[in-house]
Amino acid sequence: MTAAKHQTSGAGSAGGGRGRDDERRPISIAAVIDVVGALATGALHRNLYLYDTGKAAGSTGHGTEQLRTVVRAGDQLLWSAIPLECEAYLAIDAVEIDPSVCEPIRKIYPGTDISYWTGTVKKDAIPATPYRIAFLLGSRNEPMVTELSPLLAWER
Repeated sequence: MTAAKHQTSGAGSAGGGRGRDDERRPISIAAVIDVVGALATGALHRNLYLYDTGKAAGSTGHGTEQLRTVVRAGDQLLWSAIPLECEAYLAIDAVEIDPSVCEPIRKIYPGTDISYWTGTVKKDAIPATPYRIAFLLGSRNEPMVTELSPLLAWER
């Protein structure tokens, strides 16, 4: 796995040149984190809850650290972080995944300093591909990285 880190660009469109598939919406992957709990324990384990918008397509593991997101070539993925405590600082520092599958880049919502990560699935492949997310929390200097790997999995 390689880290996609510090590549920044402005927000763009979700479109692609795939005929009927142009109507597909991006798959949003949200990381909800109990920032106070993670800082107190020094770990994301039991303080990280992953969700995606692909449940109807077969994604599993919602609300756990081991989300399995069902994807296919051409799908656009959008990773975002949501703190449970509204005053707590939380941001994604990197999304680490096999670059032959997806190369996430950091983007900023226009007119804000709020970042998110996006990438397009390059190919259909089996087996499922694990990835890791590094987060910046509170005033901690070092990122915290997911301990259990979420997966990108392919439709059959």
